[in-house]
Amino acid sequence: MTQHESVVERPLVSAPGPWSFPEARRAGLPNGLGVVSYDIPGQYVISVRLAVPMPLDLEPRELEGVATIMARTLDEGTARHTAEEFAELLERKGIALGAGVSESGLIVDVDVPKRHLSEALDLLSQAVREAIFPANEVSRHVKIRLAEIDHERSLPGQRAALEFISTYFDPAERASRPSAGTKATISGITPQDLASFHKVNVVPSGATVVVAGDLSDLDVVSEVERALGSWSGEALEPVEPLEAVRAVDAARIVFLDRPDSVQTEFYIGCPGPDRRVDGGWAAYQVLGFVVGGSPNARVDAVLREDKGFTYGIRSGFRPRRRGGVFLTSGSVRADSTVEALGLLLEILDKAREGFTETETRAGVDFIGKTAPGRYATADTVADEAAGLSLEGLTTEFTTESLRALEDVDAEVLAKAYGRYVTGEWTVIIVGDASPYAEGVRSLGRGEVVVLPA
Repeated sequence: MTQHESVVERPLVSAPGPWSFPEARRAGLPNGLGVVSYDIPGQYVISVRLAVPMPLDLEPRELEGVATIMARTLDEGTARHTAEEFAELLERKGIALGAGVSESGLIVDVDVPKRHLSEALDLLSQAVREAIFPANEVSRHVKIRLAEIDHERSLPGQRAALEFISTYFDPAERASRPSAGTKATISGITPQDLASFHKVNVVPSGATVVVAGDLSDLDVVSEVERALGSWSGEALEPVEPLEAVRAVDAARIVFLDRPDSVQTEFYIGCPGPDRRVDGGWAAYQVLGFVVGGSPNARVDAVLREDKGFTYGIRSGFRPRRRGGVFLTSGSVRADSTVEALGLLLEILDKAREGFTETETRAGVDFIGKTAPGRYATADTVADEAAGLSLEGLTTEFTTESLRALEDVDAEVLAKAYGRYVTGEWTVIIVGDASPYAEGVRSLGRGEVVVLPA
């Protein structure tokens, strides 16, 4: 150090303050449509989400998948435009429009440069209110879905997920069958079926439009009312959702045989909570991270870092409208199938003994301190708001859950985990059964059924 140099003290870094989800402005239109807006300065691509409550239980049993085909064909021709014309109008203004369904409802998503918001809302209105479901487009999407079904069965992860729901849920439950339908239910869907389902279920009452982005100089409510204010439809009678019933024989192991597989896929689950769980949702977010949410979590610390059996296995609590599931899934080297499964179930069971303060703090910090980054863009804000609206929640729930992290300690985690994870596992294995099925039986984890994949 020379005489001209001085020592600069390093500044102290304080802990970040509490973070809140962007503030929402709420309004309602006379037709029952809710309008929620988030002003996010500098986000000049506006994200619009229309969320329509439409549980899959409303699908006729013989037409399951009709909601998915309906969503995919909303923009394939309207009363005013052919499919080609509609696509050209979207492209001309730089508008991205798509739609999909979940167990809770329909979400139509639009992303558009701010200066073209009015045009985007008009096209959104046409797609939702004036879809005509042309026979050729419906036929094309039915064929696409049928091809998807074959593709899903060819992928070990998706094949395991399909077998899991059919094993875990009671056969009478809609949740036990693919949300987008089966070959038997998809094949017979007609334009008339789509039009009838659309007329009854896609209505404004109870639906929510979310608009997020730089909203300076915009009157969002007026823009939405101009496009969707005259949308009408008979309001559906609200039905309180019930928790899907688990199958009486769900606690077993199903080994789907795929000869000569070099990897084995695991899909393991047990009951879990929904977001309204007593005691709050925060602890379950942390648990997912601590048990299997990162390369440093308990599962990968053993199976990946210590044993080298896997590139990664993930765990997490997945809430449904009512109730939920705790899931662990991933693949391992085929030659490690038996040992890996035994270790994995042991790790999941042993977690009932409790958690350390160190790993608890790591989970709390990750969930809490990454939230500003997770919700930094207009599309993620709109997605969160739309998804929660289908469960009857607002993004105040997100803020409350983040604040509740301050009260999550090791004791809270242990209590929350033990409340649901009792060791009654539904285990799906996709891999080569002939060398490993007997080894899996020898683990003494219950009945093992071998089926063709």
